[in-house]
Amino acid sequence: MPTFPKPSTAPSTRSEELRSFIFLSVVMAPVLAVLTVASYGFIVWIYQMFAGPPGS
Repeated sequence: MPTFPKPSTAPSTRSEELRSFIFLSVVMAPVLAVLTVASYGFIVWIYQMFAGPPGS
C-alpha cells in the first residue's frame, strides 16, 4: 500500500484571509457577474438569429 505525504495544514493568517476576501469581492464577483450577463445576452442573441426578433 503506497503512503502519501500529509498535506501542509498550516493555519492561514489574518492577512492571507483579508487578501483572499478582497480578491474574491473586488475581482472575482464582478467578473462572474459580467460573465453571467454576457453569456445570457449571447444566448438570447443566438436564439434570435434562428427564431427572429421579438414580435416578428
